[in-house]
Amino acid sequence: MISGYSIVNGEPLKSGASTFAALNPATGETLGPQFHNASLDDLTRAGELACAAVISYHLTTGKERAEFLRRIASGIEAIGTELVARAQAETALSETRLSGEMARTTGQLRLFAKIVEEGSWVDARIDLADPERKPSRRPDLRSMLRPIGPVAVFGASNFPLAFSVAGGDTASALAAGNPVIAKGHPAHPGTSELVGQVIANAVREQGLHPGTFALLFGDNELSAALVQNPEIRAVGFTGSLAVGKVLMDLCASRPRPIPCFTEMSSVNPLFVLPSALSENAAGIAAGLFASFTQGVGQFCTKPGLVFLPANEDGDALVAELTRLVEEAGSHAMLTENISLNYRTRIDRRTSKSAVRTLATGSAPADLSSCSAIPELFEIDGRDFLQDRELTAEIFGPSTLIIRYDSRDEMLALAHSLEGQLTATIHASEHDLVYYPDLIGVLERRAGRLILNGFPTGVEVAHAMVHGGPFPATSDSRFTSVGALAINRWVRPVCYQDFPQSCLSDELKDENPLGIVRTVNGTLTRDTLGHKPEALHGQHVFRKI
Repeated sequence: MISGYSIVNGEPLKSGASTFAALNPATGETLGPQFHNASLDDLTRAGELACAAVISYHLTTGKERAEFLRRIASGIEAIGTELVARAQAETALSETRLSGEMARTTGQLRLFAKIVEEGSWVDARIDLADPERKPSRRPDLRSMLRPIGPVAVFGASNFPLAFSVAGGDTASALAAGNPVIAKGHPAHPGTSELVGQVIANAVREQGLHPGTFALLFGDNELSAALVQNPEIRAVGFTGSLAVGKVLMDLCASRPRPIPCFTEMSSVNPLFVLPSALSENAAGIAAGLFASFTQGVGQFCTKPGLVFLPANEDGDALVAELTRLVEEAGSHAMLTENISLNYRTRIDRRTSKSAVRTLATGSAPADLSSCSAIPELFEIDGRDFLQDRELTAEIFGPSTLIIRYDSRDEMLALAHSLEGQLTATIHASEHDLVYYPDLIGVLERRAGRLILNGFPTGVEVAHAMVHGGPFPATSDSRFTSVGALAINRWVRPVCYQDFPQSCLSDELKDENPLGIVRTVNGTLTRDTLGHKPEALHGQHVFRKI
């Protein structure tokens, strides 16, 4: 049952500074109950409890944290029908989309459970002592990744499950051994509370300190206070560039600055090269339309810029894409504010003399305040290069086609781009031979390069990179999706000349966990006391 309260110390927080209500964006209906924003005192209490939970949670084993994560996943599945129904009412997303997102959420939790249970993720490194070294002995050095401390996680508007209270940020932070304070998104508070209750129940059933997890509802003042709370050691955020930059500045201005991992703005450029275009113009048009309108264009990986040759084959693709857009109808966006911002940005783009409006979707006479209509625009490459505003993200079902006249102009367009989550190339083998430098340019600007596909859809896997240079994220060295997301919430610690009895199992000579370690520069699973046998290729992660 949804109570409308934050969760602190494992219980609903029966207080609040103010209240707000959830809305159904498709109907405008107010959804009960009233939700109570936490006060600054409530935040202070949550921070103190998270601090109190740090040591005991840091000391849990990988197997214990794996059991905890799987318990959360099972709890989410147990309330799946209620959870999807509430999320659908709060977001206007389809039942199919939300059921898939719930599966992704539980899949993320179980992925991190496997990672921490196996244990090699800690990157254990051992340099054995050398008492005979001259002029001075080499000490025994052993290092591994350790939890950074309490993490603040902000739920995203467009993924009420997979990037929210139990989403990738929370899952990876808990897996790394950190308490989490989650800030629920006001667009789907009921969904957030239901998931928060599952995590709180799992904390209690696992016998963990109740400060291991908290869920807070609150306004902008509370959000700012959360990232400045002295107990918080890192922040995870998915959302707009404007808000992300505010959080980054707040984290940097603290007396003791902390890392702020933000995923913010990306237009996900898509380049269509000549041979691929001549071979498959209609297929590319159909895939592109599906990609930029999927989820009413409310994906951070939506292709917002399409670079297309200015030739007859390009004209054919544009004609097909125009037809598809004109036949498309309107759909409700996540919130009224997101819809308003979309229309404002569309009006701004329409007002530019160099931009041509190619197609607008159909709309009913009684278009709701939360709805959006697909829009298709076009501009010449030379004009695009003169207007930096055109590189800004428009969150919604629109895309801009940029027509290029030559190889040199196409490369100049690629060079003009800022950091992106993704960059896509549609190319034949002939194109790849003729345009090898395009891959080099895009590799410096995006975290994920896609060949002959479309960027919407992010696989939760070991090799996935969902990140990129600013303004896509605050730190291009990390990813917010996939196994490597755990590396945001840890720091390396070295133990010099420690006795075996004081070392973690990961660093002991006998390697009781059987994990992969780097011993004197060689990857191995061996115990110490003899020369390690090197591991190579797929054998590095062979289970024994």
